[in-house]
Amino acid sequence: MTGWRLGYAGGPKDLIDAMKVVQSQSTSHPSSVSQAAAAAALNGPQEVLAERRASFQARRDLVVEALNGMEGITCPVPEGAFYTFANCAGVLGRRTPQGGVLETDADFCAYLLEHHHVAVVPGRAFGISPYFRISYATSEAELREALTRIAAAVAALR
Repeated sequence: MTGWRLGYAGGPKDLIDAMKVVQSQSTSHPSSVSQAAAAAALNGPQEVLAERRASFQARRDLVVEALNGMEGITCPVPEGAFYTFANCAGVLGRRTPQGGVLETDADFCAYLLEHHHVAVVPGRAFGISPYFRISYATSEAELREALTRIAAAVAALR
């Protein structure tokens, strides 16, 4: 339920207790609209789920394969959600055609946005530098275009 800000967590008791402390200071409960939407999703027709899962898996595989085919980029296969976290350590230290040196994942993401018009999120926002996040919760056509642009951006580095 992308964007509804409703979820659950399971794990070791100590971890869940710590998560409850943080969560209790940021929200008091999910909105009534989100709760109603979740109930409808859980109790409504389930036939669409297999199709959606296959669609997300195909887009995930497309993104992972393309990123792993780029020199200096490695991307493990995600096991959940709809994001990849690709490692860009192999492009750090390289120079852009504009003369800048990519020193961090944020530099790499800024280069993609400013010069190739692709929006990705630096891993440092999640505490995992030097990675970057790509959402594959979009159309295959948009992903193919973004991946083509990222490949061109990486190929242009020296």
